[in-house]
Amino acid sequence: MKTTPLHDSHEELGAKMVEFAGWHMPVQYGPILDEVKRVRSAAGLFDLSHMGRICVSGPDAVKLVDRVATNHCARIPIGSIRYSLFCREDGGVLDDLLLYRDDEDKVYMVVNAVNCDRDLEWLRQHAGGFDAEVQDLTAEQAMLAVQGPNALDVVTELTEDCELADLGYYKFTFGTVCRLARVRISRTGYTGENGYEVYCPASAAERVWTRLLEAGEKHGLAPIGLGARDVLRLEAGMALYGHELDEDHNPIEAGLGFAVSFREEKGDYIGREALQRIKGARKQRLVGVTTPGPRVPRQGHVLYKGDEQVGTICSGAPSPTLETNVATAFVAIGSDRPGEELDVDFRGKRQPVTVQELPFYSKTRK
Repeated sequence: MKTTPLHDSHEELGAKMVEFAGWHMPVQYGPILDEVKRVRSAAGLFDLSHMGRICVSGPDAVKLVDRVATNHCARIPIGSIRYSLFCREDGGVLDDLLLYRDDEDKVYMVVNAVNCDRDLEWLRQHAGGFDAEVQDLTAEQAMLAVQGPNALDVVTELTEDCELADLGYYKFTFGTVCRLARVRISRTGYTGENGYEVYCPASAAERVWTRLLEAGEKHGLAPIGLGARDVLRLEAGMALYGHELDEDHNPIEAGLGFAVSFREEKGDYIGREALQRIKGARKQRLVGVTTPGPRVPRQGHVLYKGDEQVGTICSGAPSPTLETNVATAFVAIGSDRPGEELDVDFRGKRQPVTVQELPFYSKTRK
């Protein structure tokens, strides 16, 4: 298995380590639901160095990205970030990713660990005819995230040469962090909380990790594993590849139409024609369901309306924030209305669930 530059630090902190997308990663340092509460109430520190980092550069960098990505890269202002997807010709999702517009001829992207090699191959496969270079920066950089209400206070203590308090959501900047110059810092995250992701050289990862923990102690910061991260993103209604997204599902029915551009000036891109057809004839859509019952709906469990099968669970977990069980599901149009009462099947035993819109949790709804 691959390891991040912080592998030894996780083991020293007593983390439970598991295989994830070919990486040996910390799933938890303590009880997962306690870690969720820590991020919601104070701050959490995540090692995301397993995520793929790719740079596309050259005179045709933006044109190449616009050929393979669903969002309109040419319209992204320099210094801004957009969520996007790579799709097949039939609209099935190959990966979801973030596009960072560095300048006129450079696009930085963050992709899922499980798909990084395939994404690199996909970009290079379609780079013919474009004056652009595709570089894999994953091994060169570490990626750390501070998430939670106190995230700004924690990261500001170690940052110079930039004003993080003025950094907008889905914007990025460069600053000095722990005396490291030109460190990329983005106001992004996967928890539904305010947060910042810090990209530093892999050789400096342990120093930055340790200093963040030290600076964050008085702000309630604690290291957080992948288990809590999954619950946090589920509460926030954020998709995870392999659950809400895969080659058999499309971004339109997954509620990600905001990341799919049909503007004429965007031009043709892989999957555009299929996605336009799907937009006008959705058969299902992604919704949330809640259930106070004793069993937690999990991926693959089937939803029924009477005797009719109407949906399938994508992700599920106990939610300490909502104090009930929550799940996402693809549900047939007509059975997807908020308040709709359905049943989830647990090996022949039914349990009631209630449909609701996503997200389950949002800072703007507090």
